[in-house]
Amino acid sequence: MDTNTNNTINAGLLAYGMSGKVFHAPFLNAHDGFNLKAIVERSSKNAVNDYPDIISYNSVDELLNDDEIELVVINTPNNLHYEHSKAALTKHKHILVEKPFTATTTQAKELFELADSVDKQIFFYQNRRWDSDFTSVKKVLDSGKLGKLNEMHLRYDRYRNVIGPKAFKENPVEASGLLYDLGPHLLDQVISLFGKPLHFHKILGKNRVGTLVDDYFTIQLSYPDSVNVFVTSSMLVVNPQAAFVLHGVDGSFIKQRADIQEEQLLAGMKLTDDGYGIEAEGKDGLLTTIDAEGNKTEEIIKSEIGSYLPLFEAVYQSITNNKPYPVTRENVLAQLEIIES
Repeated sequence: MDTNTNNTINAGLLAYGMSGKVFHAPFLNAHDGFNLKAIVERSSKNAVNDYPDIISYNSVDELLNDDEIELVVINTPNNLHYEHSKAALTKHKHILVEKPFTATTTQAKELFELADSVDKQIFFYQNRRWDSDFTSVKKVLDSGKLGKLNEMHLRYDRYRNVIGPKAFKENPVEASGLLYDLGPHLLDQVISLFGKPLHFHKILGKNRVGTLVDDYFTIQLSYPDSVNVFVTSSMLVVNPQAAFVLHGVDGSFIKQRADIQEEQLLAGMKLTDDGYGIEAEGKDGLLTTIDAEGNKTEEIIKSEIGSYLPLFEAVYQSITNNKPYPVTRENVLAQLEIIES
């Protein structure tokens, strides 16, 4: 990977729970352009076991007051993203913010203005653009083998029939519920492919016993040339359906959600280990096309290798070389307009 190690960026994490341990620290540590300097740990001090040279701060304020830290990863609960982003920008830090970026477009626009006023950049952590399954979908679309696309379905399902322990997800506070949790992933993937929809229709549901927040959503997004995209997520799917279903005038493509990075990192695998990012056998997509005579052809599409390291490379290149970051402000505003409506 092309990095300029003479411009090492000191980075800090605001939390070292699952997201910090799995989605951020390994990549900041693996990329030569970053120095993972500090992590906020309010109680248990576990980061030193993984990163012996790390500084463990007791509070967000302590980390933000470290003048050497240039990039702050906002990976705190959803309802704190706006507050912590504002605080970090006020301290003149670049920020990488997990989804959802904020709860509202009003909050997002305020942070954009603040970032511009202090000449710092905001990066949006939409890692699912780099999942092996989604990059495989992009490869099929780019191949043109489907012909003109007319319909696409994206699903992200789980089976969790009890109320979870994370209050910021399960209580009716700002940016809670399934739509704010998984909606940003699905909507960002769609927007990265097709842009802002012409219009949309959204349905929310509460199906678990005792739930206080939505645990189901489906959204229809309409695009030019009669292209319709449907995104759906549920907490009560025992037998998940295919995560990606695409239909065009010349064929169809079906693919399971199969990116394995999260599972591998939770199990302790390193980015440099053999097999990292490679989907399990039997998870490849199926492309079925039809020719002018009506003959069908089935083709197994080998899955791409998943890696979130290019996201961090994009952050690095944007800070050091002013290269455009692929997830834009317009992308995020379009996403939030749908979620908050």
